[in-house]
Amino acid sequence: MNDALKAKLKTLPSSPGVYFHKNSAGDIIYVGKAAVLKNRVRQYFQNTEKDPKTEALVAEIAMTDWIVVDTEMDALFLESEMIKRYMPKWNILLRDDKNVCFVRINLKEEIPYVSITRNPLGDDARYIGPFYAKNTIASALRILRKIFPYYDKPYTGKKTLDTDLGLTPGIEVGKMTARDYRKILNSLIRYLEGDRQKLLKDLEKEMKAEAKQKNYERAAQLRNELFGLKGLKKKIVFSDREFLDISSDQALLQLQKLLHLENPPRRIEGYDISHQSGQDVVASMVVFTNGASDRSEYRKFKLKKQQNNDTASLQEVLTRRLKHKNWPYPDLIILDGGKTQVASILPLVAPLNIPVIGRDKSGDHSKSATVKIVVPTKDGFETVELSHDSHISRLIARIDEEAHRFAITYHTLLKRKRQLDK
Repeated sequence: MNDALKAKLKTLPSSPGVYFHKNSAGDIIYVGKAAVLKNRVRQYFQNTEKDPKTEALVAEIAMTDWIVVDTEMDALFLESEMIKRYMPKWNILLRDDKNVCFVRINLKEEIPYVSITRNPLGDDARYIGPFYAKNTIASALRILRKIFPYYDKPYTGKKTLDTDLGLTPGIEVGKMTARDYRKILNSLIRYLEGDRQKLLKDLEKEMKAEAKQKNYERAAQLRNELFGLKGLKKKIVFSDREFLDISSDQALLQLQKLLHLENPPRRIEGYDISHQSGQDVVASMVVFTNGASDRSEYRKFKLKKQQNNDTASLQEVLTRRLKHKNWPYPDLIILDGGKTQVASILPLVAPLNIPVIGRDKSGDHSKSATVKIVVPTKDGFETVELSHDSHISRLIARIDEEAHRFAITYHTLLKRKRQLDK
């Protein structure tokens, strides 16, 4: 262990969070989560017997950074986001593929159930993840099940021990309707996808409305969900053995420096257009808050003018988006496109002092695509080619990938619907 790392480890906090092991070149080689950062990170450097792969990882660690979060649940979700962004080599080398999993919920079933799977199918179910430790997400689901009762197996209509324990919605004994059960599952999905703060507000609002309408049973159920979520900070999701501090995210700091921004961009919006020869034209707006995907803020648009013109479509989307004063304005907009697309948007965002850049891939959406961005300047535009392994390129590629995925998903949905309606 070098002296700089030794000194850094003395400043580790006793908080939940996500840590980043780096090599001598500054590359992130491993991302992990911890209930107590101080205890977990120091374990790597204790003189205890380790397996050969872990020994090799430790030998390569030159520095460690971390991000503190509010709860262990937040650490679980942030770890997943950061592994998606950086794809560190040691997460891949140390990871047992059996531990990479998704939470599966098929809301199209009459009585849906919640399960964990390693292999998402091409069906109508919702797949949330991936998560990189099956035991951890299973523990989290067990805790969440006490707040959001659900079936963990296909519904049979028979009463079980879980019914008596209050772990199922109790449709089998007339305790709840299938409709109210779906509301519970939607709340669970929102929580798992990161929509936690807004979910709390919505539950409180709905609880008060139900009480006002004298629907006291439903109001009590919402109250229990609300209190349960507020109490999650006290729950232990994973052991030491096993809102973000924005100053810890190097990608945001690099963006601030590159674009000469006054502050690191807390809210970044990414846009992409998807269509097939001008048919079923849609757009996606993805939001990254403090460097992590914020799915509760994602929005999709069906274009009013169906045309094979991505530049005109972007103009329509941004015009419509900026009319929503109730949506916070972004600190940065990233477009899927080059000079033409960025130039077309500038007149819309310049009066609001919203910076915009484009990622010019010339249609190459592969993970290995060069991260080349178009930046407006006083004299026109500057094209900047970023190092493929830099923090900033990883973040931009991640945002662009999410925008593309979200747009394609919506486009495919509309195309299938149109074909079925024929």
